[in-house]
Amino acid sequence: MSDVSAAPAPTPLLFRLAGVRRRVVYVALYELIAMGVVTLAFMASGEAAAHAGGVAVGSSLIAVAWNLLFNALFERWEARQPVRGRSARRRAAHAIGFEGGLALLLVPFIAWWLGVSLWHALVADLALLLFFLVYTFGFTWLFDRLFGLPASAG
Repeated sequence: MSDVSAAPAPTPLLFRLAGVRRRVVYVALYELIAMGVVTLAFMASGEAAAHAGGVAVGSSLIAVAWNLLFNALFERWEARQPVRGRSARRRAAHAIGFEGGLALLLVPFIAWWLGVSLWHALVADLALLLFFLVYTFGFTWLFDRLFGLPASAG
């Protein structure tokens, strides 16, 4: 996937973050918000608070590991691309790749934790998957605006 053109990297609204510090702040903020959303969503679907919280914490631990691995691989790929920056197309590829891989990891966990079939876990998780697809796109865009693009994109 190549982009025809990319806008110059905008100046961060807060301050520039880079390297490991950038990844740690990104993952921490992303997961704190995600844990709150997942807990509330499962509680709204009728799960007990303990089950909802367990799904949120377990999902978060899995997601943190996947986030670190996926973003390192994505940035390695991105650094080899001839066009710099993060267009909507590149952001969409990032969000789809991240969420698709995460779904492959989370659906079996949710099925096991809640004692339901994989199909039931996938169906139950579908709304969350769609939410997180949009959330990942939007969160990454806002994070990049606040803290600047990573070296691989700038």
